[in-house]
Amino acid sequence: MSDVQQQRGTTQDPLDVLIVGAGLSGIDTAYRLRERNPGLNYRIVERRNRIGGTWDLFRYPGVRSDSDIFTLSFPWNPWRGKRTVAQGDEIRDYLEQTARDFGIYNHITFGVDVSGADFNSETDLWTVDVLVDGEPTVIVTRFLYMCTGYYRYEKGYRPEFPGENDFEGTFVHPQFWPEDLDYAGKNVVVIGSGATAVTLIPSMADEAGSVTMLQRSPTYMFPLPWEDGPTKLLQRVLPAQVSHNITRFRNAISTMLLFLYCRTFPKLARRTLRRIAITMLPKGFDVDTHFKPRYEPWDQRLCVIPDGDFYRAIKAGTADVVTDGIKQITATGVDLDSGRHLEADIIVTATGLDLVTFGGATLSVDGVTFEPGDKYAYRGYMLNDVPNMAWAVGYTNASWTLRIDLTAKAVAELLQHMKKNGYTRAVPSLHGAKPKTHPLLELDSGYVKRSGGKLPKAGDRAPWLVRHNLILDAIDARKYDVEEEMSFS
Repeated sequence: MSDVQQQRGTTQDPLDVLIVGAGLSGIDTAYRLRERNPGLNYRIVERRNRIGGTWDLFRYPGVRSDSDIFTLSFPWNPWRGKRTVAQGDEIRDYLEQTARDFGIYNHITFGVDVSGADFNSETDLWTVDVLVDGEPTVIVTRFLYMCTGYYRYEKGYRPEFPGENDFEGTFVHPQFWPEDLDYAGKNVVVIGSGATAVTLIPSMADEAGSVTMLQRSPTYMFPLPWEDGPTKLLQRVLPAQVSHNITRFRNAISTMLLFLYCRTFPKLARRTLRRIAITMLPKGFDVDTHFKPRYEPWDQRLCVIPDGDFYRAIKAGTADVVTDGIKQITATGVDLDSGRHLEADIIVTATGLDLVTFGGATLSVDGVTFEPGDKYAYRGYMLNDVPNMAWAVGYTNASWTLRIDLTAKAVAELLQHMKKNGYTRAVPSLHGAKPKTHPLLELDSGYVKRSGGKLPKAGDRAPWLVRHNLILDAIDARKYDVEEEMSFS
């Protein structure tokens, strides 16, 4: 409590910026804000007791990045590893070491849960309600920056299955993986076909008696090498920062080109991904049943499989995939709609995330609460008619950090602009316009369809247009004028 009391900011001496969340977004934001505004008085609050966010929460077997680590890591702190895809504990260690090396760690207060915040138009200050060890207190800040991610940490999406109370084995949700779970020699059924399931199965395959992915419908998978020669060569012959910059740029462009290829030529992309599957799976494997999705490539995110490990596990006979519906859970496993029974000692419900905005905090302006889903996103990082607040959300078709970093630099420039001109308030406004509404996240994934209405909306014209295109966003970031697009006072 004392740490928060001493550094929380008060009405008489408010913080310049309060950053909520000490994961990838929060640490990148802290660096970028101070880079442009050296004297900035900021604090990061984090509800957990360690740095890392996603990379501290998820601890299931094999947890790793679902995009290449050179674009997921920070552009200003080179990733020193050789592998293209990084393990979860490596990423968390990188985040903590980065925070310590760049003087960010001492600005973090752990164990602080933000429950709500209200902006006062008379003082141009946010009063942020927090809980510390269950006791309420407040933090006062000029600017509020939400780096809380987009899903609920305290629970995942978990549908109920008929007969599940009869199961005599163990149910596990990957978001809350027990440290002492022993799956050696056990029959494991993983329900789901997304990134988590695809990561878990090859990681468990060598120890478990059997591992079966039970999916309702297939997912597109794309092999990415654990290591690549050009990256290792660059690391050997060039300074770390130069090598990192080149690799990061190359990987970001490659990812964007793959996305554009899939969206521009969906039928050709389907054939390409199918051909990869046929090449890597056993001869005669029923690819069209298990790896031919009903949707087009990138309607949902492609699942990265390093060195094709998921396909290789199936080819080696250490893993299996079943495409079927669940009729009911029984004492010994899962009865399927087809009449087949899957024996299971452990059932892993890799059924997805529960989407939430701003970490579940209630936000208001002058005491009037607003729903995030009723707001438009200004250039993807502020909300219409909400003053002095930014939020961090990444790309759906590329590494999370690529947009987060663009956003942090934009807000850093905004804060510099405000200080230079003596402004105490900045607010995007629609000025009566009614843009055509588009989803913020351009995905057809289950977690988006279940909860997409909770997120702010995108419009059909600038500055309310939210594109998932790094190249266009990077160009745009150099052109627009906040004085023309925002109201200041």
